[in-house]
Amino acid sequence: MTRVRLVFAGTPRFAAIALQRLVEAGHDIPLVLTQPDRPAGRGMKLVASEVKTLALEHGLAVAQPSTLRDSAAEALLRTAGADLMVVAAYGLLLPLTILSMFPRGCLNIHASLLPRWRGAAPIHRALLAGDAETGVCIMRMEEGLDTGPVYRRASVPILPDDTTGTLHDRLAALGADLLLQTLADLEQGTPQPMPQPVDGITYARKIRREDAVVDWAVSADVVHRQVRAFDPSPGAGTTLRGEPVKIWGAHPSPGRADKVPGEVIAADSDGILVACAGGTALMLTELQRPGGRRQPVRTFLQGCAIAPGERFVPVSS
Repeated sequence: MTRVRLVFAGTPRFAAIALQRLVEAGHDIPLVLTQPDRPAGRGMKLVASEVKTLALEHGLAVAQPSTLRDSAAEALLRTAGADLMVVAAYGLLLPLTILSMFPRGCLNIHASLLPRWRGAAPIHRALLAGDAETGVCIMRMEEGLDTGPVYRRASVPILPDDTTGTLHDRLAALGADLLLQTLADLEQGTPQPMPQPVDGITYARKIRREDAVVDWAVSADVVHRQVRAFDPSPGAGTTLRGEPVKIWGAHPSPGRADKVPGEVIAADSDGILVACAGGTALMLTELQRPGGRRQPVRTFLQGCAIAPGERFVPVSS
């Protein structure tokens, strides 16, 4: 396979998986861009992104500009002398000067079936919406938000027990495969990218913490999707006796129409059955109290006995 000289831009694990595959395939990567180190953890120490850590392990040059909208960033990228740029969950917008800089353009690995879920959080939004499938597109970048034509796409079913974490890992691996196939296509001078359909456009706005607050006045299916969408972060949140609780495991279960949403119907080692709207109910099977770890319900109840008739309420109440 012909080696492509490319600049890589990405930040989290999703991007690191693609970078690893590019390195293994022998592509020439003169420069890696990633977000500046961020404070994290209780000590708020600066932590490098997964892309930076991986790039340094492979001896690749790394730059961490806070913006790409200045002459310094432009000069840095021109010096790399690359044929194209690959972007995956980078976190900075690329101005037209940079999009136009590379002879073969800028490719983006996007975790949805465009034009559905353009934007920052396509995996979360697909789960929250109850989509039956999602996928990955390799797109040629334009100034618009994820509007560019698509070189390759592939779909995967969303399984009943999928979380953002499990779906992320499958899509990251799929995206890396599609990227390598697209690079091979470009080397062979084959297909032109296909414009996105004009119908079916949706937007995956960035996740806010308030999105993860459970509103029990919806159906159990909706709350279940919320639990799955916010695993592994930030966790679907509720409140019991004024104390915040995160829900990590749950599944819909037969309920009772005479119960108030959020009311505990039953609580034992099998789970905590909580009433939702429309006579539905959700069985909670894994929870977490402040400062504690995720616990199976049996362990959780040993430290926090719950009786039928108690109520879970939204965090903001």
